[in-house]
Amino acid sequence: MNPLIDIQQLAFAWPGEAPVLKIDQLQLERGEHLFIQGASGSGKSTLLNLLGGVLTGFAGEIRVDGHALSQLSARQRDRLRADRMGVLFQQFNLLPYLSLEDNVSLPCTLSKQRQAAAIARSGSVAAEANRLLQRLGLDPQQYSKRSAAKLSIGQQQRVAAARALIGSPALLIADEPTSALDKHNRDLFMQLLMEELQQADITLLLVSHDPALARYFSRTLKLEGNS
Repeated sequence: MNPLIDIQQLAFAWPGEAPVLKIDQLQLERGEHLFIQGASGSGKSTLLNLLGGVLTGFAGEIRVDGHALSQLSARQRDRLRADRMGVLFQQFNLLPYLSLEDNVSLPCTLSKQRQAAAIARSGSVAAEANRLLQRLGLDPQQYSKRSAAKLSIGQQQRVAAARALIGSPALLIADEPTSALDKHNRDLFMQLLMEELQQADITLLLVSHDPALARYFSRTLKLEGNS
């Protein structure tokens, strides 16, 4: 079986500038968890945007789930991202006017594949959204009437994680997901996240400047940048 992520001789540079990211080779098998550490400007977020198909114009090869990203159209990259990737943003990007359940269910409105996986897991999209919320420490009954805007930062983060996990995407991409949390909430969140990832056999690629997160991962890659 091919690796879920296969990078060969990757280089990316903004026009007229030196490369901000160079990776000779990186392979990540299905179900593996990789921690990418590096200071600001080392290319961490650039790598995530390349893997997600948001950035193009790179040299070398990036294959995700068997697809060579350089050979896909913008529409095909959007479809691959919707069907096969969950994304956990640093700023969470929740919709403040939606309920927790509706925020979590959003990926299933964009992907029939993830909708089908959620239904297969719990019987309905709503049931799977509530299972994930409960699993990540948010009682759906207690918070059912509360909008995302009225949650604490830690609670918003767990809603965002549930949204990224719903429908069992092959790959979860996380960009500094714990940067707004204190140590206790950071560790609690990571423990819950890793347990859910292992149960669903989801591959994780997480970037952070926080070296304390490395203990949750079997593999670590440190990006040095080109400054």
